[in-house]
Amino acid sequence: MTPILTALLCLGLSVGSRDSVQAGTLPKPTIWAEPGSVIPMETSVTLWCKGSLKAQKYVLYKDGYPETWEEQKPLEPKDKAKFPITDMTSVYAGRYHCYYESPTGWSEPSDQLELVVTGMHSKPSLSVLPSPIVPSGGNVTLQCGSWRGFNRFILMREVEGQPSWTRDSQRAPSGEFQALFPVGPVIPSLMWTFRCHGFYSNTPQVWSLPSDPLELLVSGVLGKPSLLTQQGPVVTSGQNLTLQCLSDVSYDRFALFKEGTSDLLQLHGRQTQAGFSGADFSLSPVKSSRGGQYTCYGGHNLSSQWSAPSDPLDILVTGQLSYTPSLRVHPGPTVAPGENVTLLCQSLSNVDTFLLSKDGAADASLRLRSKYRAGKYEAEFSMSPVTPAHGGTYRCYGSIKTSPYLLSYPSVPVEILVSGSFGHHGPPPTMSSPTAAPAQGPSWYLYVLIGASVAFILMLCLLILLLVRQQRRGKCRKSTGDADPEPKDRGLQDSSRPAAVAQEETLYAAVQDSWPEDGVKLDHWQNTQDEDPQVVTYAQATASDAPPDVTYAQLNHLTLRQKTSASSPSQSEEPPAEPSVYAALAIH
Repeated sequence: MTPILTALLCLGLSVGSRDSVQAGTLPKPTIWAEPGSVIPMETSVTLWCKGSLKAQKYVLYKDGYPETWEEQKPLEPKDKAKFPITDMTSVYAGRYHCYYESPTGWSEPSDQLELVVTGMHSKPSLSVLPSPIVPSGGNVTLQCGSWRGFNRFILMREVEGQPSWTRDSQRAPSGEFQALFPVGPVIPSLMWTFRCHGFYSNTPQVWSLPSDPLELLVSGVLGKPSLLTQQGPVVTSGQNLTLQCLSDVSYDRFALFKEGTSDLLQLHGRQTQAGFSGADFSLSPVKSSRGGQYTCYGGHNLSSQWSAPSDPLDILVTGQLSYTPSLRVHPGPTVAPGENVTLLCQSLSNVDTFLLSKDGAADASLRLRSKYRAGKYEAEFSMSPVTPAHGGTYRCYGSIKTSPYLLSYPSVPVEILVSGSFGHHGPPPTMSSPTAAPAQGPSWYLYVLIGASVAFILMLCLLILLLVRQQRRGKCRKSTGDADPEPKDRGLQDSSRPAAVAQEETLYAAVQDSWPEDGVKLDHWQNTQDEDPQVVTYAQATASDAPPDVTYAQLNHLTLRQKTSASSPSQSEEPPAEPSVYAALAIH
């Protein structure tokens, strides 16, 4: 018998045997896989076929193979048989069905069992739009993607007996292959944890590794916790950072969510001595990817019901942009309650937003869009009116709109002191300036202002005193003119005297001689034509037994000046009233 004929006979017998099996009329058996039909690579799995108690043997067939894949005798009580696979590979992946044979013939074929091997390709990513936090009854979209060029993606829910969803992939503008799966409405009574796989259309039972699990949180059912950090919202690279999620409700677990991602970091809850439940989420060491907005949730085990979200907490990472802004305070770092203060943050580099932070504050404080003025980007932070709560140390930072949680280096700190507030003891404030070094001392400019004010007041008082004194002298001169009329020779003026004679001043001097001659009494009047009529001398001397001699003299000091002038006044002009100066001279 030739080899070809032998092969044909064998093929005929095989086909005839399979045709006879498929032609069976007995009830069909049941086929299943343990621990499941989706098996990781290089793990074991067992296929079971259960039929009649009269079964004599069980046969397993795999689609694509014309002959029996495997044959097993029934196990007691003969109603089933098992087909073990000790090392799962892509060879065993496929569709299976089984038969059993009894004395009366073959059974109908079982339903198909699709046996899948996973881990043959790298895992895809699974994300959710818009957020894994879903209100009760809400809808979301899950996105499975990979750069490997899978033709199809399958989404599986990690609940026993739940169906899976398969979608053809689409190439995104970024070049990634993706598939979108709408999910909803989401209700709190079910668990909502998913994974996805990718595969090629020519090997539909050979899947990639599973994606990381994605759990949907049905929020708003329970009371919200609080999210805080001891390090403050503004941190630097390499720093240790811990976010604390606390609640007065006894939650079994807590979840931390970062906006814009599908990551949910979950931890078991702990009970504090104060009666709170909470969890500490370590984000150490800090790096640029830690920047963002965070919320946390509380939940119970074996339930998809979660609390309402905590208030958001911004984490800002400094030193990620290369420039350092400057910070100024107007009118100054020391202010009184009720006054207005403006903090001016400036930078020569391109800045979209300025942020002002206060040391020890629980939140990220103020943000303002920058304005471009005079070659600088700047923002003005106003505090109106100032209260003692505004006192403290401030710094400003710059950021760009593409990375709002990554900041520049901090400005030089500025300390605001609110006068009249108690309990504040800090170092003297400094003020950053792009052109000058920080000033030393809390109120140097106040000293200058006070000194100028005092000098102005003293000058004003001196001026008033001089005016009053001048007015009194005028009154005294008037009374002197009434008592002692001018001599008749007064009208004789030197024709060479200048016009300034109208500004003549009369000088009265009282001269006291400490050593007079005894027994001498002098009474002298001198006012002759050959002397200057403007010089009049009065002198009087008493005896030695009287007090020391006193000499009175009326002198016009203008006549002591050089008597030269370019013009002479008219003789008909009457000289104006003459201001007088009095001096007391002691002659020793």
